[in-house]
Amino acid sequence: MTDLPRIPLAGVIGHPIAHSRSPALHGFWLKRHGIKGHYIPMDVAPQDLKEALNLLPRLGFVGVNVTIPHKEAVLQLADIVTDRAALIGAANTLIFRKDGRLHADNTDGAGFMANLRQNAPDWNPAAGPAVVFGAGGAARAVIAALIEVGVPEIRLTNRTRPRAETLRADFGAKVLVEDWTQGGNMLEGAATVINTTSLGMAGKPPFRVPLDALEPTALVTDLVYNPLQTPLLLEAAARGCRTVDGLGMLLHQAAPGFERWFGPRPEVDQATRDAVLSA
Repeated sequence: MTDLPRIPLAGVIGHPIAHSRSPALHGFWLKRHGIKGHYIPMDVAPQDLKEALNLLPRLGFVGVNVTIPHKEAVLQLADIVTDRAALIGAANTLIFRKDGRLHADNTDGAGFMANLRQNAPDWNPAAGPAVVFGAGGAARAVIAALIEVGVPEIRLTNRTRPRAETLRADFGAKVLVEDWTQGGNMLEGAATVINTTSLGMAGKPPFRVPLDALEPTALVTDLVYNPLQTPLLLEAAARGCRTVDGLGMLLHQAAPGFERWFGPRPEVDQATRDAVLSA
């Protein structure tokens, strides 16, 4: 009997994980490209993370996405960490290399930027300051991307100020920190506004920052994609702003991992969005 090739397996590990849209997304791409592979959601508790990462390659996994609460911890377990993952302090994409080494990368910043480029192609990073709400892992990825493309100033606020101060220390003088209570004032003259918090997400507290100072020329984007049109985006649009929803970031950050694991570079198009939204 001839040896059949192993079916490539990938997946997403988190705790919890049942809410993830990634299996629907990768499943759609696998079907589109006619690849006999699978992408599996796996609920892995923190104390089991190291054991799981040792075992998965032996079971035929070529890599996994990583989500909360493991994105920082996997850096300590990886053999190779890309510069951008090290800068961000978190990884969201792991590749199990044929030589047995674990390769950790972060595609969140690239996904964020690709979403803006696709849905607001005339956006100019140099047009003025950016305002970032939140100081978690997603904010770190966004700030790194904004600095890389030449945003002149980043105004950062977080509900707990020390976390924002840590980001300022890590990313340097372009980052200015304000108290959360001053969030509305930071919007004056801002060209780009990004919510990286969970505020406004279904089941979470609302995003209550007053938008009176928001310029109608600003681009506003929200990393929350459930609901797709968050209250922040709806109010910003009512004030004349261009808005970009957060679903595109999820789609674009997934594409490099799919390519590394399965071969083809998947296209992020309307059919892809529809497949994930209907899941």
